[in-house]
Parts: sequence; C-alpha cells; structure tokens
Amino acid sequence: MEQELKSLWSETRELSLGSSIDRLDSAPSPLSFLRDYVSANKPCIISSSSTRHWPAISNALWSNDDYLRRTLASTTVSVHLTPHGRADSLVPLPNKSLCFASACVRPMPFSDALDLITSSGSPTSPVVAYAQQQNNCFHEEYSALASDVDPHIPWATEALGCLPEAVNLWIGNGRSETSFHKDHYENIYAVITGEKHFLLLPPTELHRLYVRPYPAACYSSLSPITDGLRLELEQPERLVPWCSVDPYPPTKEAMDEQMSSFPLYFQGPKPFQFTVKAGEILYLPSMWFHHVSQTPDHNGRTIAVNYWYDMQFDIKYAYFNFLCSIEYPLTSEEMKNHEHDDAHPLASDVSGH
Repeated sequence: MEQELKSLWSETRELSLGSSIDRLDSAPSPLSFLRDYVSANKPCIISSSSTRHWPAISNALWSNDDYLRRTLASTTVSVHLTPHGRADSLVPLPNKSLCFASACVRPMPFSDALDLITSSGSPTSPVVAYAQQQNNCFHEEYSALASDVDPHIPWATEALGCLPEAVNLWIGNGRSETSFHKDHYENIYAVITGEKHFLLLPPTELHRLYVRPYPAACYSSLSPITDGLRLELEQPERLVPWCSVDPYPPTKEAMDEQMSSFPLYFQGPKPFQFTVKAGEILYLPSMWFHHVSQTPDHNGRTIAVNYWYDMQFDIKYAYFNFLCSIEYPLTSEEMKNHEHDDAHPLASDVSGH
C-alpha cells in the first residue's frame, strides 16, 4: 500500500501541481481562475496589485492603532486564549497522552483585545491572545471596518458563482500558530499587515499527516487572565480527528520523536512552503491541509481577512472520501487493535474536521 500511495503523491505533483506555487502579477480573470486553479484544485498567490485600492492597505488604516481603536471603540470582540499560541492543536496531558485542545474564548472591548494581543507576543506572557473567531466574524464583530476592504473578491465570486458564505478577520502576534488542518471551503486569504508563513499538502497526501482521533479538551481562564489557563477534558468524552504531525517541534528530542513516529511526512515530498506578504492574496483550495505561522509588523501584529466560498461537493470530494477509507499507516497500537477487531474505527472519522 505504501508504494501505491507514494506513486499517487508523485504523479499528482508531476502531472498537476508542479514543485512550487504559482505567483500571479495581477488578479486573474474569472475564467482563468476557474479553469487553471479552482477546477485543478491548485493554489496560487496574487500580487499586492489586486488589493492596492483597499483603504486598509492603501491608507495603512489597519496599521494605525488610533484608527482601529476609534473605529471599534464601542465594539466587543471574541479573543482566543492559549498558553502557547496554538489553538485547535494537540497538546500533552499530565499522563503524556495527547488531546485536542481548543482555546478559551473571552469577549472583551476591542481596545483591551488589541492591548492583550500585542503584550502576549512576549515569550514571557503566560497566555497568547489571538482574534480568530471565524463564523463570519468580520461582519458580526468588525462591521465598522467593512468599507476598508472589498466585501467580496469579484473575480472569485464570478468564477465560483456565489458570494462568500463567511468573511473572517484574524489579528495575531508572532506566537500565533495554526496546526495542520483542512477546510471545506474555497479560501481567498488576504494579508493586510505582517506576513503569513504557510506549509501546504494536497488532499492526495492526507495519509502523511496521520489523522487520528484524540479526546477533546478546552482551556479555561484563571482570574485574572494573566494568571494563566487551565486545561480540562470534555465530559462526556468526545473524539476529534486531527493531524498528528507537528512540523516545527520545539526541541531536537521532540523532532527526533516526530520523525520516528511520522516517517511518511518527514521522508516524503517536501510540503509547499511559502510566505504571503502584506497586500498579497492566497487562493487556498478546499480540502488542502495547511499549517500557518506568522511574522508581525512593526506594531507586533499580523492582520488578515479571508473570504470563505462554498466548495462544490463533486467527484473530487468523493475521491477524497475514498482515500480517507484507506487505513494506512497503522500505528503499533492500531495494529494490536486490528488483531481483535475487524472493524477499524478510523475510516469514518478521518474526514470529520
């Protein structure tokens, strides 16, 4: 099975994806975007010429703290808190086993949120704050900024035949990081300030990420927030399928363990790795696995806005679900379970996130 999967990875890259992400000097026409990227399920990066008319960028409005505080003076926003900047990620429990940990979400006045996001960029801060509410949060929480960016991306809207289902705003610092995951959306991701660093793997390479079910947990805040966070497992137990690979473990020992545990990732084709700079737009196709880190601007923050368009649940989705049903590779524990149970539980869980 391993050889067949490796042939799939190689052929997909050779026949369709190439070895790097296309960079376009200007916004594509709707037809070329649909033909060359959406239908091909292939990412691309569009230069800053396509966002030059946005006041958030052209007038540097979102780099201006006074403007943001004044415009959002009466606004309450949702802030996600973790001890390390990695919300929705795998973290060890006291018994050394891993759980899927969600952030503590706290509503607060925007000005307080901005202060906390900035100050928690310090490595000595016991919490890291990240405004990453999703769920159409740009319209729900930041509507006062709506005129600073386009309400939708015209060439994407025409190509996809619909308006975005959700528009989200992201405000983080240099410690904010997103673990490998995928989304059921066509994602148009525009960086406004700072830089975003991406690792991508196509849907055909899902087995390289060792998606496994982990018990769900959630952080809760102590009082005051600066005293830190407490991690609690959900009761009753809920299992969340999540990618096991950490591409940037903090120590050499941790890297050695990752490389030993997940050889298909570390010994396989290199992930697509690139940086999206302020003003640039990334088209991230549906079902692509992505890991995101960031470099802040001179204010200590990175701000981005993304447009989620509905994906087509077509034959590509059916093929992906078929790949999910292939149980490979098995861990030693799973192999042990297989000896006692012919019905392996992972196949139905893999596509659940």
